[in-house]
Amino acid sequence: MKSVTIILPATDETYSLSQTVTQAREVLPLYQLEFLIVTSPKLTTPICRETIQTLQQESFGNTIKTFDQSKPGIGGALQEAFMRATGEYTVLMASDLETDPQVLPSLLQKLDENWDIVTTTRWKGGSRFVGYNPVKLVLNFGFQLIFRTLYMTKLSDLTYAYRAYKTDILKSIIWEHTGFPFLFETIVKPLRLKYTVTEVNAPWKARTEGRSHANWKQVVAYTKLGIRVRFLPISKIRYTDAHE
Repeated sequence: MKSVTIILPATDETYSLSQTVTQAREVLPLYQLEFLIVTSPKLTTPICRETIQTLQQESFGNTIKTFDQSKPGIGGALQEAFMRATGEYTVLMASDLETDPQVLPSLLQKLDENWDIVTTTRWKGGSRFVGYNPVKLVLNFGFQLIFRTLYMTKLSDLTYAYRAYKTDILKSIIWEHTGFPFLFETIVKPLRLKYTVTEVNAPWKARTEGRSHANWKQVVAYTKLGIRVRFLPISKIRYTDAHE
């Protein structure tokens, strides 16, 4: 039985967080699951913390761990979670059901087939965006096209941070950004290191709970990060004793 760490940053989610955990359990009965719920000392609401406590009390044999991040931002939270992950595989997903738990078996099956990283795409399999801003959708398409060309990859969705990794990879890379562009960093740095990456189709549905912390300024930050990493020396991307 393969072990899997599912990282879930949580701030104000309640029923959607519970549903994410419940559905993940249901669709992954053949994996040993560790849910790693990252909270913020300032942003996570009391009712969200109560939800986490309830999940821990009703763990049903799965490990549910939680900790307050000490580094700033979503990037800082995830970096700390990477170091705490104990599973052979690690999954990044949201706690608000924007990332459909029903896709988890497809992600992990590809890792079982020995891909290093499996990411999801909203651009294949018909209409995959529900409740997405039309202007933002056009900008997203242009961004994908530019960076697919720059990184010489066939991946069609470089910004949907619903991904599964062999955990050792996440621990071997030098991570830098602490804000939302970190979610882009988690794919472009592995591409530079030539890890094998494939993608599976997945829908995106606008959240029904909680508040988005994304903003338009992040487009500039994503762009700067993507260009910088493309020409960054490998010695500054991977720890020297890591995978060759």
